[in-house]
Amino acid sequence: MRLIKEIPHARYLIQVHEYNSKYLLKITLDSYEQIFKFDKDASFQPDDIDDLLSADFLANCLSRFLSMRNDIILFQNQKT
Repeated sequence: MRLIKEIPHARYLIQVHEYNSKYLLKITLDSYEQIFKFDKDASFQPDDIDDLLSADFLANCLSRFLSMRNDIILFQNQKT
């Protein structure tokens, strides 16, 4: 996996990788990550990432991160 681009952000680590004929948009918050895959041969290019990363898109990512954390908390509580 080759790092193509890192996008500065106050809350997230946002990276674009190239792997197996795909671009991977990787968004990380603490120990959680979300990965979005785009075919290289499609019309998507790494420079399109800036247009994708709107406030609404990132708010949806935060919502998924919170859901992921809640799932882990529920799992841990079940084990005790």
